[in-house]
Amino acid sequence: ALKKAEPIKAPMPGMVLKILVEPGQKIAKGDGLLILEAMKMENVLKAGADATVKSINVSERTAVEKGAVLIELE
Repeated sequence: ALKKAEPIKAPMPGMVLKILVEPGQKIAKGDGLLILEAMKMENVLKAGADATVKSINVSERTAVEKGAVLIELE
């Protein structure tokens, strides 16, 4: 069975600075998907596995809470 790709969640509250992917894009493990600014640091959230971007649930310059689902993968 194909392992379901885990959604990309905010590891901490922060501000979405830049979204690096778009829906339908194929991504590989380790690819940067989104840049989250938290506590004055930029954090690149990376793909944990090869997947396809299903949907993006946030927009740039938006504040997000810890645990918010930012990008759905399939």
